[in-house]
Amino acid sequence: MPAVSAAKQAPGLDAWRVTPGHPFKLAEVDPGSTPQAPDDRSKTDAASMDLRKRLRIVQDCFMAEKSRSLLLVLQAMDGGGKDGTVKSLYAGMHPVGAEVTSWGVPSEDELAHDFLWRIHHRVPAHGKVGIFNRSHYEDVLAVRVRKLRPEQVWENRYNIINNWEAGLVHEGVTVVKVMLHISRQEQANRLQARIDRPDKRWKFRMGDLEDRELWPGYQRAYDDVLDKTSTDHAPWFVVPADKKWYRDFAVLTIVTNVLETLQPVYPARTDLDGIVIPGATRASTEPKAPKPARSSKTTSNASSPASEPD
Repeated sequence: MPAVSAAKQAPGLDAWRVTPGHPFKLAEVDPGSTPQAPDDRSKTDAASMDLRKRLRIVQDCFMAEKSRSLLLVLQAMDGGGKDGTVKSLYAGMHPVGAEVTSWGVPSEDELAHDFLWRIHHRVPAHGKVGIFNRSHYEDVLAVRVRKLRPEQVWENRYNIINNWEAGLVHEGVTVVKVMLHISRQEQANRLQARIDRPDKRWKFRMGDLEDRELWPGYQRAYDDVLDKTSTDHAPWFVVPADKKWYRDFAVLTIVTNVLETLQPVYPARTDLDGIVIPGATRASTEPKAPKPARSSKTTSNASSPASEPD
């Protein structure tokens, strides 16, 4: 079993982290709450701007170090804000060092293999931050709720997933899993917006309404996922997500603090010592360094970013 991961050790994240071995119920988390946020939206937006600056610095160093990788798993009910979260993170990241995989219904070829076969080859390479928009957890969520496989099949997958993630961590992949928790009322509002707005209709599918009728089953399935697969090596974080601006702040805090806890360093290049290009203007020899992880309550005087629709 790998050592406790940076996702478990990172400071300032206890408000969202699901403690391994402790019973957890989504119903006990208010989807409209804003734990650890500054006391108003403008300050939270400013804090998010500050977090994006920190994220860009530490991700640049992480990308250059090229010895470890980070996998961010995003799960949510339909309309939970996975796409909006990805856009928010990308605003603070160098796209060369990040890659997003959106998982849909498995193909016939994928179904002919074990359920992790299609997932494993999308795990990020060293130096990369990989983001899964949905993930292997659909194989113990949708598969269970829609009764696509017998219980004995999906029940065994919890341990399979835990062991697989432990193997990733052993190989230098930090696994961060975030469940974006929205209320049923907020989901209704967001699905209606997809119907009403021409620029959102492309995101709507009739299956969203079928899944909405299965809401209680999905809540029970998520409870089991969070109970059985939040581990010291790959913990879950539950982020109240009814307020998009708060969701972005929380996920930025989680990802930035975890990367800073890893303390990446720029690789040494002694082979370049003494090389001077004729006519070149000399650059500063002091590179930007990642700041240490700090409390998410820190704010900035930066102006608030323009809000973007999910």
